[in-house]
Amino acid sequence: MHVIDAPRLLDFAGLVAALAQLPELRLRQGVPLRSLSRWQIGGPARVVAEPLSVAATAQALRLIKAHGAPLLVIGDGSNLLFDDEGFDGVVLHIGRAMSSMRIEGRRVVAQAGIWTPIFARRVGCAGLSGAEHAVGIPGTLGGLVVMNGGSLRKGIGENLVSVTCLDHDGETRVLSHDECGFAYRTSVLQTRELIVVEAEFEFAPGEAREIRREMIKIMAARRKKFPLRLPNCGSVFLSNPAMYDTVGPPGKAIEEAGLRGTRIGDAQIAPEHGNFIVNLGAARSADVLALIGLVRKAVYERTRFWLDCEVRHVSSNGHLTPAHIPAEAL
Repeated sequence: MHVIDAPRLLDFAGLVAALAQLPELRLRQGVPLRSLSRWQIGGPARVVAEPLSVAATAQALRLIKAHGAPLLVIGDGSNLLFDDEGFDGVVLHIGRAMSSMRIEGRRVVAQAGIWTPIFARRVGCAGLSGAEHAVGIPGTLGGLVVMNGGSLRKGIGENLVSVTCLDHDGETRVLSHDECGFAYRTSVLQTRELIVVEAEFEFAPGEAREIRREMIKIMAARRKKFPLRLPNCGSVFLSNPAMYDTVGPPGKAIEEAGLRGTRIGDAQIAPEHGNFIVNLGAARSADVLALIGLVRKAVYERTRFWLDCEVRHVSSNGHLTPAHIPAEAL
C-alpha cells in the first residue's frame, strides 16, 4: 500500500470522466472505506478504482498523476487502519480481478491481487514447500510482499525471486530479491513509490500430502489461538528481536501487563490474544489509536521496550504511517 501526495485536485470531475473511459477499470464514488477494511473501520473515499489488468493499472496511474489527484494504493486493506474522516482522493484497489497464477516446475508467478491463503494452498497442492506459513494470513499477495509478511517468524521474501511493479507514471520496474531489501516484516517497497502488480517465487520440492497436513495444523492452531469471529487486522504490533529474547512476543508482554479485554469505545484488546485489537461493532480509528497508545505506555513501563506497530494508519489527508506515530508528527 502506498500513498502518493499531490497538489489539490482542480478537476476531479474530469478525472472521474477519464477513468470511466477505461474499459478494464471498475469505478465507484463515495465508497465507505470500512467496506475495504478487515477492521471494518473508516470514513468515505471520494473514488475507488479497481483495475482488471496491469495495463489498466498503468493507464489509471497516468491519468491520476496528470490530473494531480491524491492517490492511495491498497490491496485487501488487512494491514491498514483507515481514518474516521475517510480519504478525499482516489483509492486504487488491487483486488481479486488481478489474481492470475501459474506454476512452472519450482517457479511460481502470481499477480498481486490473489488472496494469500489461496496462493499458499495452490503452491502446496503443486508439491512445492515454503508457503505453508502464509496459509492463514488474510490479505492479498501484493501486500504480503510489501510487508514481507508471514507467520512462524518466516517471511514471504525468503522465496521471492523478483517483483514487478509500476511507478506512479505507470512505468514498469522489476526488482530482484536483493533489491527488495527484505528484513523482518519490512522491505524497501514500503518506502518507494512503487505498486506491486506481480511477483515470481521459487519453492523447494515437497510431498503434497505432507504439505497439506502442515497447513491444516497451522490453521487449527490459528483458530484456537487467534480471534477470528470479530473484525481485526491480525497482529497489531511488531516483534522486536531484543524484546523477544528477554520478554517474549508482543502478545505475551501485553497480556502480562493485564491488558487482555481492555477496550476504548468499541475497540478491544482481544481476550484470546494480546496482539489483536478487535472491532466490537462500532469502533472508530480514534478508538484504535488511543488503545495502541495505552498499550505502548503500559508495556514500556513494565519492560522498557516500546512496541512499534505493524499496522499502518491512513490519515484523512492521505498520509500513511505506522499507527503508533501520529501523522501530524511527520
